[in-house]
Amino acid sequence: MRLRNVKGSREHIAINEYVIKDAETYKGTWKDLFQDGKPIHIEIGMGKGKFLMEMARQHPEIHYIGIEKYSSVLVRALEKMEEDPLDNVHFIRMDAEYINQVFDKGEVEEIYLNFSDPWPKDRHAKRRLTSRQFLARYKNIIRENQSVIFKTDNRDLFDFSLEEVKEAGWKLDLCTFDLHHSEYLEGNVMTEYEEKFVKKGNPICKMIIHYE
Repeated sequence: MRLRNVKGSREHIAINEYVIKDAETYKGTWKDLFQDGKPIHIEIGMGKGKFLMEMARQHPEIHYIGIEKYSSVLVRALEKMEEDPLDNVHFIRMDAEYINQVFDKGEVEEIYLNFSDPWPKDRHAKRRLTSRQFLARYKNIIRENQSVIFKTDNRDLFDFSLEEVKEAGWKLDLCTFDLHHSEYLEGNVMTEYEEKFVKKGNPICKMIIHYE
């Protein structure tokens, strides 16, 4: 998908109060930064922020950090935050490949992956956010027995992800190939993409995994 460049997005991000600058300097000290003892959940590839902000409204006892590498996308989430500020939502502009440089072991309690880029070419498999390479990164930051939650409408990506979970030694706690016609729908918060796909009748796949 080609992303439209938003003029001035980098400059907007650089001065925005909701964006955490130099995030790598907080590795190992995130609780000291927030000083309230609330757990940290992150969404990788958070897009325009609909899911993240709705989760934050429902759970003020949790800090939510949205990670997005594209300035032109992140700036749209910032516009939403400026219209309806939330104290427990924060953003980092970065490539998720470097997430181990930002968070230390056990600093994150939950990770959300929503409608991630499928990177359909085989040679790009390691770039998929559910690849064994990324699962190894998550293992290095997530608290023991806490969850990675993944949703997608892309069945090929989901099937690939199920294999990677097994190969990487993670445990599968929940799996459905049609979330919106399953027993697991209660409490589901939709993303912008999810709303669009559901209207089209596309089945949504979901898994929850953890590493012991």
